[in-house]
Amino acid sequence: MTSALTIDSSRRQHRRTRERHEARTGWIFMLPFVTGFILVFLLPIGASIYSSFFQEVSDGGGLYGGSELVKEFVGLENYYNTVTSSSFWMGILRVILYTLVQVPVMILLGLALALVLDSLLVRYVAIYRLGYFLPFAIPGIVAAIIWLYIYTPEISPLIAILNWLGLDVDLMSKNLIFFSMANMTTWTYTGYNMLIFLAALQAIPTELEEAARLDGATGFQVVTKVKIPMVRGAVLLSVLLSIVGTIQLFNEPTVLSTVNRWMGADYTPMMMAYNTMIGQFTPSGDGPAAAISIVMAVIAGALAVVYALIERKVND
Repeated sequence: MTSALTIDSSRRQHRRTRERHEARTGWIFMLPFVTGFILVFLLPIGASIYSSFFQEVSDGGGLYGGSELVKEFVGLENYYNTVTSSSFWMGILRVILYTLVQVPVMILLGLALALVLDSLLVRYVAIYRLGYFLPFAIPGIVAAIIWLYIYTPEISPLIAILNWLGLDVDLMSKNLIFFSMANMTTWTYTGYNMLIFLAALQAIPTELEEAARLDGATGFQVVTKVKIPMVRGAVLLSVLLSIVGTIQLFNEPTVLSTVNRWMGADYTPMMMAYNTMIGQFTPSGDGPAAAISIVMAVIAGALAVVYALIERKVND
């Protein structure tokens, strides 16, 4: 009896030793990621939050000037200035409307392209996949400049064709520039979302599709009843990423505002944060800009959570 207890205790001790060894091994493998996550993600966020409580003010100087800018603790003043700014909330309203218009079009188009490439009707899938993804590989500011050329009436080949057809269209007018920006973003990110959906479609077990066809399902029914429900998680991920991305809309309006001065320096919240940092608004500096960015992050997170809750409630 004593021998059996000794053997059982030895086995438990050996198992605990093995579990501790496996846990240490797991943490060792995680160490590079954890270190990078802290350095690249957590520390910048912490620095931004710390900076948001300060403003750069003049120290007064002497009789003949010579004052310098020093950082002064202002508490929540930067946040108060942000949440009471009508320009900030007007920018938030613009990007929310932009999200409601642009994101559904981009998601549906990306899903449609993924379904086409996943079908048996398309040959040379790799070529099409690369072609659709290529716009995403172009730097955002470069893509915005390309579209600025296409939208500028004096030099645009597209405008010239439209005029030749008898259509007088100004793609940078106050009524159309919103949709022109949406077109730029859709062109850039549709291929990226298509790859997410295509990966999800290719992960669906072929047995499900075969079983549906054996039960008499048509191709359309396989798509709507099998494939699309199975990629719902990928769609949720893409929509959440798109919501966060559109709140940070910057490249397109910044480039377009160089020739459309009526847009102003605060057309979107991200433009407002950047121009606050470089001194175009008062108070300026990295403190007020950090406060704007943090409020934007909170709003983006809240919108993402609301969408996730609504999507879950609809699907339950």
